Amino acid sequence: MATKKQIILPIAVLLVGVGGFAAMSAMKKPPEEKAEVDNTPLVAIQQVEMNPMTFSVGSYGVVKAKYETELVSQVYGEIVFLSNAFVRGGFVKKGDVLAKIDPSDYDADLIDAEANLASARATLVQERAFGKVAEEEWKRIKDGVPTELSLRKPQLAHEIAKLNSSEAGLKRALRNVERTIIKAPFDALIESRNIGLGSYVSQGTAVGKLLSTDHAEIRLPLADKEIQYLTNKGKDANVALIADLGGEKQQWLGKIVRSEGVIDSRSRMTYLVAEVIDPYGLKTDKNELRYGTYVTANITGNDAGEVTVLPRHLVVNGTIATLDEDKKLRYKPVNVIRQFGAEVVISEGLTPGMNVITSALDYPVEGMQLALPEDKILQQDSSEETDTQLAMEEE
Repeated sequence: MATKKQIILPIAVLLVGVGGFAAMSAMKKPPEEKAEVDNTPLVAIQQVEMNPMTFSVGSYGVVKAKYETELVSQVYGEIVFLSNAFVRGGFVKKGDVLAKIDPSDYDADLIDAEANLASARATLVQERAFGKVAEEEWKRIKDGVPTELSLRKPQLAHEIAKLNSSEAGLKRALRNVERTIIKAPFDALIESRNIGLGSYVSQGTAVGKLLSTDHAEIRLPLADKEIQYLTNKGKDANVALIADLGGEKQQWLGKIVRSEGVIDSRSRMTYLVAEVIDPYGLKTDKNELRYGTYVTANITGNDAGEVTVLPRHLVVNGTIATLDEDKKLRYKPVNVIRQFGAEVVISEGLTPGMNVITSALDYPVEGMQLALPEDKILQQDSSEETDTQLAMEEE
């Protein structure tokens, strides 16, 4: 049988334990309430601006003369004169004398031709007189019928042919004399000269090469898909040509005058030809555009109307993510009319002032709630003010 002590001791220990637990529970502070965490995704936005745009198409090319002419000698002889302007890089006007070939032999041929012509004319006059005499004589003979030979008609035809031949010979002689003087066929820049004073040239000898200075041409390659942005396939379009000369960028204005009409079999490009008037500024005071200059070209194209330009990566499957008035995600289908580099031109689907989301979203869902960085800042400021107010009330 248990004694009193054996019964009371466990009960006392239990009471002491319960009392200690109660005392410790009374001393323990209640857990602090954690601030509610806002997990709304943050996004960056850009407001849509619609502006008028005229398309332009870029290209490049090398400036060349519209006409490149190789001068050749048309007669034989020695070069007896050379113009001071007939040097590489010299400018000459149409009709300027560049060189002369010794005309002595051709002057002699001209005198011969003139003498032959005079003789043929005299013989023809004489033959016509003989014909008239023969005709008068046959009129006195009533019983006979004259033949053409008796009336000297064949002799007359022979003399007429001789006269025509003499006139042709005179023309050849005159032309050969003229060809001893080599003239510039147009306003030109001398690219090369192949003769010197005292040189002997024959028919077909290359004398020099001339480049016309009235007009310059530039072949501009374009990808076939770029043609759609040009009015009338580029015909008569204005062109801005840009080159770096003397350490400075300079610009010239030209016009598309024609298309070459074929696609290059190697580059698969279509070539348009731009023309610049007076490239060397000989008739105007504009900057000199030298032949051989490499230029970049901007060809004026179609009027695109009111459009907006945005980064290309924002368009996904023909739509763009936007933020509506309630700060919810909305996808807008858009019409992309052109893409260049990292940007696209959009004509439809967006309106001025609309907010386009420019930052990436991890798991985008149509209609999901979003927030802007400034919203977080305002919320944080509001929380700090509330905490300060509570602290002051506790004090």
